Amino acid sequence: MKKFLFALLGSMFLSIAGVNNGLMAGSEKRESKLATSNSILSPDAINAMVNDYCVMCHSNAARTGNLTLESFDAAHIVQNAEIAESMIRKLNAGMMPPAFAPQPQKHERKALISSLEGHIDEAWASAPNPGRRSFQRLNRAEYARTVRDLLAVELDVTAFLPPDTISHSFDNIADVQNMSATLMEGYLRAADQTSRAALGERNADAREITYKLPRIASQMKHVKGAPVGTRGGISVVHNFPADGDYIFKVQLHGTPTGLLFGNTVEGEQLEFSISGERKAMLDIDPFLSESSENGLILETESVFIKAGPQRVSAAFIERWIGPVDDLVAPIEHTLADTTIGKAYGLTTLPHLRFFSINGPHTVTGVSDTLSRRKVFSCRPTSAADELPCAIEIITRLATQAYRRPLSDSDVEGVMSFYRTGRDQGDFESGIRTSIQAILANPQFVFRLERPADVGAGQNYSVSDFDLASRLSFFLWSSPPDEELLQLAGRGQLSDPLVLDAAVKRMLEDSRSEALATRFAFQWLRLQDLDKLDPDYLLYPQYDQKLAIALQRETELFFDNLVREDRSVLELLTANYTFVNERLAQHYRIPNVTGTDFRHVLLDGINSQRRGVLGHGSILTLTSIANRTSPVQRGKWILEVLIGTPPPPPPPNVEGLEVTTEATEGKLLSVRQAMEAHRSNPACQSCHQVIDPLGLALENFDVTGAWRIKDNGNPVDTSGELYDGTPIDGPLSLRDALINHSDVVVTAFTTSLMTYALGRRVQFFDMPAIRQIVREAGQNDYRLSAFVKGVVSSTAFQMSRAEPIETIDTMDH
Repeated sequence: MKKFLFALLGSMFLSIAGVNNGLMAGSEKRESKLATSNSILSPDAINAMVNDYCVMCHSNAARTGNLTLESFDAAHIVQNAEIAESMIRKLNAGMMPPAFAPQPQKHERKALISSLEGHIDEAWASAPNPGRRSFQRLNRAEYARTVRDLLAVELDVTAFLPPDTISHSFDNIADVQNMSATLMEGYLRAADQTSRAALGERNADAREITYKLPRIASQMKHVKGAPVGTRGGISVVHNFPADGDYIFKVQLHGTPTGLLFGNTVEGEQLEFSISGERKAMLDIDPFLSESSENGLILETESVFIKAGPQRVSAAFIERWIGPVDDLVAPIEHTLADTTIGKAYGLTTLPHLRFFSINGPHTVTGVSDTLSRRKVFSCRPTSAADELPCAIEIITRLATQAYRRPLSDSDVEGVMSFYRTGRDQGDFESGIRTSIQAILANPQFVFRLERPADVGAGQNYSVSDFDLASRLSFFLWSSPPDEELLQLAGRGQLSDPLVLDAAVKRMLEDSRSEALATRFAFQWLRLQDLDKLDPDYLLYPQYDQKLAIALQRETELFFDNLVREDRSVLELLTANYTFVNERLAQHYRIPNVTGTDFRHVLLDGINSQRRGVLGHGSILTLTSIANRTSPVQRGKWILEVLIGTPPPPPPPNVEGLEVTTEATEGKLLSVRQAMEAHRSNPACQSCHQVIDPLGLALENFDVTGAWRIKDNGNPVDTSGELYDGTPIDGPLSLRDALINHSDVVVTAFTTSLMTYALGRRVQFFDMPAIRQIVREAGQNDYRLSAFVKGVVSSTAFQMSRAEPIETIDTMDH
């Protein structure tokens, strides 16, 4: 296979030299023709350019990229639309033709792209295809947000539902949301737990819920939510099922020899508080060890707590504030080296490992809570009042849960569960059982859209209620509110002016933060930040607080684009960001104190951080634990910002670590190691595209901190973009990407459309995406223009009836 590739490349270079004069002559003829005409090229002219510049690599024999263009005919552009869209994407990005091949003139390239797009868009305008999707179910995040809005219950869905499948960066893609008996059981258990959490449990049995602190959770400073005057520990919102007695239990970290970590100071105390009020206090014996009676586990006496969600904190009393005069200054990752946990002359403190809440014991009842107030809109005063009150409660909750008006059969179906629960208990038992039935009903779990009465393969407009759900889950990741449902009920939501006003209202609502914490979080792949823990000996300043701050910076940055309706291009160019004291110290930004995030301008050396390419979250999630990864960073840029993923690496190719080992122990920078690795011909073609993008960011280390040396070698960020543009560092990389801003905004729109539709964008969606980009460009690429463009699109407001499969009975 390798011999074939070398022979093919050799013949290509020879053919380039032989035909170059002919190509130049043909190019000159077309140049004079194009110079006098701004119209779209004819199919014959398109075919001629494809033959001149593309078929050389994409012939039937070579099939580079598993693509042949010998039979491509622009006269039948509709039949070849999928191939044409792939050509448009590569041409727009400047990735094709490859650098070693003859290149068309800029105006020729532009004319070819415009012509391909023009022919496809013209055909699409007369017969648009809105696509279709299979059923869509509530994923983890949507389920949690929905029960929060419906019942004011904060549910830990990870205890009931398995992780959602990620497809094309998102967890809401319908055709990979498979159902199984295990998943259905998870929804049933979640419905049972939610109904109990909403109403409380008068007959609750004692149970133990445990919260685990990650190893990188620093214990030196105050934890948000804990009382003032404490340090470290944990602060969580816990739902207490009933009024009663509860026991708090903690386990502390030990040294490798089993002694208490941080046992050099006497007088340490651990405080337990509810909503800031101290409920218990434990003294910590510095001689505690794993050989003690209860090991390193401590527990309190019983504490009476009322039912409902309460903020619970277990934190150490802060004994001193001020500079530390140590042999070695304390580092943020205070458990980086557990062997120092009993060393004098070093500040080491006891660390919380687990925090458990056990109860309730001696239940005395259920106090009034926000959840109970949301459920019980009426209270029966007699037996005769119970049924009308139950119908009122169930109708209201089920209407919100099913996201549409109820039919008589819907109400009767839930009422049958109410009667079953009522027969086995009291009025509240009936309501709890009915809530459980609502939350387990397919009308709640699935976002089912009722198709119009049209023929198979025909387009139809989705109903106003389905449009309301599409809109709310797109912008809020939660069900439509009462105002949206009222507009849908009056048949007004599909009116363009009404819909535009609804989008404006929803973007201004605080719930639109979901665009940052859901859409941008997944599009930018911030979930990968949890998968990487930088080597704690090489990067001891990286701890949980920094990781949280890095993620929050990027979320707040995108949320600011929404709130202030700023240009999407600021993703690359913004000269500002959002930091708190912890992150400002990491970035070396002066004059920022406190835990609250604030808007800061990026100047001086930090001007290199402009846009998301300077965010520590992106730089860390595209690194490896002990070194940066220009390949992962370059791949992230290609996939996320440019929308052109590189092919997978060939099999049996040695990794960078193996290449480094082959240097006889010489300490190399990442760039030097990569150059040795890239000498492999099997790796060279792809790395020429990927590496310069990532190497331009080599001034940022694994944690996103600025550096000028790597392993003692000066950092070299010079390179050449795949289109020949020279780059040297983060700023020139941004400039190069801005030169391809049309590609960046198209990739952004494609991702936004994918998330909004809950299905993968396909080639027949590209005309709509180009239309959205053009209209957004007329509005300075403001974020609202993209959102409104997606919402106004045929794909968002319409669907295509599923074709009916028939079986030829003659064959059976």
